[in-house]
This record gives sequence, structure tokens and C-alpha cells, in this order.
Amino acid sequence: MRALVLLALLAGTSAVAAPLPRFTQPNAIWNVDVSQAPLRPNSAAMMTHLAAFSSSGWGDTRNFDFQIDFGMYVLHANAATSTVPVVAWPSPDDYYSPDCDAPGMAFPLPAGGGIEGTDPPGYDCDASDNDCHLLVVNDSSKILYEAYGVNAAGASGVDTICGLRWDLTKVYPRYGRGEHCTSADGAGFPVAPLLFNADEVWAAMQTQGDFGHAIRFILGNNRMMRHKYVHPASHGTTATSDTHSDAVPYGSRLRLKASFDINGFSSNEAVRVILRSLKKYGMFLSDGGGIPLTAEADAFTTHKWSDADIDIDSHSLYGIRPTDFEVIEAGDPMTVTYDCARTPDDFIFIDGYDY
Repeated sequence: MRALVLLALLAGTSAVAAPLPRFTQPNAIWNVDVSQAPLRPNSAAMMTHLAAFSSSGWGDTRNFDFQIDFGMYVLHANAATSTVPVVAWPSPDDYYSPDCDAPGMAFPLPAGGGIEGTDPPGYDCDASDNDCHLLVVNDSSKILYEAYGVNAAGASGVDTICGLRWDLTKVYPRYGRGEHCTSADGAGFPVAPLLFNADEVWAAMQTQGDFGHAIRFILGNNRMMRHKYVHPASHGTTATSDTHSDAVPYGSRLRLKASFDINGFSSNEAVRVILRSLKKYGMFLSDGGGIPLTAEADAFTTHKWSDADIDIDSHSLYGIRPTDFEVIEAGDPMTVTYDCARTPDDFIFIDGYDY
């Protein structure tokens, strides 16, 4: 019965294949070419320190190699898509406020979609033990809706500890949605624009190109600088615990070294697309966890990760180490306070100044 009610409510649009959401302005930080950007003075020492944690250098208390996770879905909505309210879950006291948008916010919910980790895609997730992200972009309005810790989504609402919006037409200030404010990712970053999927890989393969944007990566909190973050992150966590002076802070942007031999590493053009993107745009330290990289699952994409001309799995980048990367200069680290000061929704940010 619940499924029938949900299908009736969401009859407007269904989950379909479509491009991943991107910030439209070329000077949005996620889209900036950093292949020639200056490095932190201790970049090499930072990567050597990170690499020393385990045989691969990646992961948390577990030793992951440079692995790819394929658990997230990005859903697409338009003006006809039905919306449901954000509901604070498991209680109002647990909701991330004021960091996230207030409960009651209208959240589009396409029929047939899914929360991260559900297979087949569905709208029920055990948020008590999983991240359970829900990512929906309204392709008409260019508003991205993201939620973290979604226990369920249906006719009564999106039950979550954080629901929020990003305006994909804007360039956000260096502190994003607000200094010391989190988002659906621990660093305060958007999630969906830093993912990559099989369609995006396939398109870039046709021109031996790249994604045109940076991607997301994660580390264990025990491997990040204690209680610190750097812009463009707007948030960190006191769960971070590495006190070494060469520890990597939340929000760091890593760039694959220009000297890394892409062609020698792999003859697979799909793998080369990812590596070219890492050389030109890098990857942002976005959250705490184990598996380093995150790609979109292929349930709703036209091309599939197992297609013969793509042929990428979770192990396709095994062997790449932290010492193959450099750390982009990002300024002095900020100390985590949790004193969120939100950027107003009607902000205008031009040439480095707020108006």
C-alpha cells in the first residue's frame, strides 16, 4: 500500500538518465583548472605522512587501496515533479540546524528513484548505520537538493538529519554556504557536482578529454588534521585526530602530479579520463570514511561501468598512492567551532567580494 501511495504522489516524473549537475559558472571553484596552481610549502611532506599510515596510504582504520565506491544515485526533477517536505529525523534536536535548510523545505522526489546504498534503488535506508544520501537536481530551476542521513522518503516527507539547496548558477564565496556550516558532506561541499558517472566518462573518452571539474575523495578522520579545515571547505569535525604538522586538513585539494605516467598506468581510455581530470582539476577532501573515491551508480545512466569500452570497477585505480599527488595551496587552516554563520540565500558574490 505504501508503494502505491508513493507512486501516485510522484507520478509527475520518473528517474531518468541525464547529465550530472554542474555549477554553470566557469570560475566556480570546482571547475577551475589547478594544473599550474601553487602548492603548499610542505606538500611533499604531507603526502609522505599520509602514505605512511598504511601500505596503500588510503582509507581509515582499514587499509583501502585507491578504490571507487559506486553507491550514490543522482536523480533529476523538473517543474512537474511532486515535492514533499523535509522532516527532521529522528527528532528536531538531531537536525543539523542552522547549517541545513529548515525542516518543511519542499524537496522534489522523482518516482522510481533511490537513496544511496539501496539496491535496487529505493526510498528506504537504514540511516542509523549508513550515510544514506539523497541527491536530486531540478534541471529546470538549476537548484540542487541534497540530504544526508535519509531514513526514508515518501508521501509524508524526506526523513533526514540535513536537507539543503545549492544554486548551480551562482559562484559561492570561499566559505560556501556559510563559515563553520556543514552540508550533506562533512566539509560543507556539494556532493553531486563532485561525482562522476559512466556517461561522463564515455563522453570524455570520445575526445580524449576530462571531466571539466574536480572530484570528491574521503579519508578516515584519524588521518586528517585535528579540528582543522581549509577553504573552500566551510566545516570540519572534532572527530579528526591527527596532530602531526604535516597532516592533511578537511577541504584539501590534491592534484595528481604532472609527472605521473597515465599511459603507462593503464591502456584503458576510461581510466585515463579519470587520471587526466585528477591532473587538471584535482580532488577535494570532502568527508570522513574509508573508500577514497565516489562515482555514481549506473542504474539510471545510459552507459554502464561494465560496458566493454568503459570496463571500470572498484579496483581500476589500485596502485595509485598519496605520494603520486600534490597539495594545492589553500591558505591557513581554520579551527572547527561549529558556530555556523549561514551565507544569505540572496547573496551576490562577484570577483572575490560579497554584495
